[in-house]
Amino acid sequence: MSQESSYPDLSLLLESWLLALRAERKSPATLKSYGNGIRAFLAWCEKKPVPPVLSKDNYHAFSADLLDEGREASTVVSRQLALRRFSAWLTEEQEIPEDDLAKVKTAKIDSKVIEPLTPDEIKAFLKACQGNDFMARRDEAIFRLMVETGIRAGECVSITTEDLNLMEGTAIVRRGKGGKGRVVPFGSQTARALDRYRRARAQHSMADLPNFWLGARRKGFTYDALHKALEKRATEAGIERFHPHLLRHTAAHRWLSAGGSETGLMAVAGWSQSDMLQRYTKARASDRAAQEARSLNLGDL
Repeated sequence: MSQESSYPDLSLLLESWLLALRAERKSPATLKSYGNGIRAFLAWCEKKPVPPVLSKDNYHAFSADLLDEGREASTVVSRQLALRRFSAWLTEEQEIPEDDLAKVKTAKIDSKVIEPLTPDEIKAFLKACQGNDFMARRDEAIFRLMVETGIRAGECVSITTEDLNLMEGTAIVRRGKGGKGRVVPFGSQTARALDRYRRARAQHSMADLPNFWLGARRKGFTYDALHKALEKRATEAGIERFHPHLLRHTAAHRWLSAGGSETGLMAVAGWSQSDMLQRYTKARASDRAAQEARSLNLGDL
């Protein structure tokens, strides 16, 4: 009997794997990334066509085609990780006899420099959020909170009404990446924007829900909803390169530019390793170094 004829139906087992990951308290973003990776692989298998088997040959051919299509290296690595984790789980659950992907190598991620938003772009974004209607107040509050604190989009979406203390200027991130929680501080301008949204929220038909962020009418507010809302404001502001994660890069750069410490930034951002700090702040590292050098006045001899 061939491997293909005895291989399980991956499309059916995908749901079981996602349920197992949810039981392990993996984040919604992780579940989405893994699910998208496996679905992309299965679609690729059908298109080629090749048997939907998690083999080394399929793994490498799928990766090569993604790169040929012009996909970013980070996307390819994300897809590869999904395949390897799925293969490992299938082996643990004895759905397949052997993990053929246990020792395969991942694609090397290019060191991509992400430029933070400029002060003018930040002002333009805030201008695009001007208004007293519910969504304008909500979008401004979200933008201010994310661009000041650097919290992840998923962390922002998960905030409840009990997680915010506007008088103290703090928000509780109950479960960040890796299952870690933390408290993030914010200033008076962000507190005012949050309060303006909170007052508009009180008139919402779903105001009794614990979720702090609400959608229009009787809709909830998901990561995708946040992305679409902020993307719309960014388009109005003339910012073409926008993505919610860009606000995390911007917050990190602004923190260091204002003289904040690296250890303080790591605590607020929820980073336990310094390499993440370098990754998020390297775009303007030379600018900050020049600014610091000028303030030191080392040429005054």
